[in-house]
Amino acid sequence: MERVGLIGLGLLGSALADRLLQAGHTVLGFDVSPERREALAAAGGVATESVAAMAAQCNVIVLSLPDSRVVAEVIESIAPSLHAGQRIVDTSTGEPLETAAMADKLAKRGVDFLDATILGSSVQVRDGQAIVMVGGSDAAFVAARELLSLFGCKLFHVGVAGSGTRMKLVVNLVLGLNRAVLAEGLTLASALELDLPSVLAVLKAGAAYSAVMDTKGDKMLARDFTPQARLSQHLKDVRLMLAAAARTDRTLPLSETHRQLLERAEAAGFGDADNSAVLQAYG
Repeated sequence: MERVGLIGLGLLGSALADRLLQAGHTVLGFDVSPERREALAAAGGVATESVAAMAAQCNVIVLSLPDSRVVAEVIESIAPSLHAGQRIVDTSTGEPLETAAMADKLAKRGVDFLDATILGSSVQVRDGQAIVMVGGSDAAFVAARELLSLFGCKLFHVGVAGSGTRMKLVVNLVLGLNRAVLAEGLTLASALELDLPSVLAVLKAGAAYSAVMDTKGDKMLARDFTPQARLSQHLKDVRLMLAAAARTDRTLPLSETHRQLLERAEAAGFGDADNSAVLQAYG
């Protein structure tokens, strides 16, 4: 069992902490929120007041942070405590070019960096049903494989550092549009005065089915937007998708429309709600 440092104890980070603790690892955790640190301690982890002190004590450091800017700030703050042979596993969905640059910089110090992005909500992570998409060297992936297997039921090594982040953007593009399509279909069904539970049952039974209907369908029907993954976080991802496409001279017209829908829902006060609250963009 290892001493694992975990920086970021939000929805995903707290789910990762649970998985690590259940496997018998010692988890040293930090978050800017005192309440989240207290929750980790109550669950059996060790809450720390300093990321630098934590980094010096752990050979493996897991990051679960909002974006690349915060990841860079954290890496800079722990840099004096890092040493050769350590491994950083970043589960954040950030900017792929910045992720790759960070990995190159750390490699020069003998520190492995893996971008291990996760497909699945915090609930799916707790249940061990998420999918993990990993970028990094072959050797680093093999060394981290046992730990990474705690985060999900399937692991995919998708290429060099930065590849996990690029893959996550592609997957989130398709997944997010599936949510938006379901929200639009339910909106039309409501306007046509159809029984919405029956509509969802028919959609699940035929060729229109997607797994989003299992995870978000009932939440949309009940308008229960208790967060499993926050809408504003997905909006951040959509903006990253559009920026990545622009760099390659591609257009993503459906994602551009999706961005507008998410911004409408966020402006209506649903940014911290579950991403199924895209339904609210339809009024």
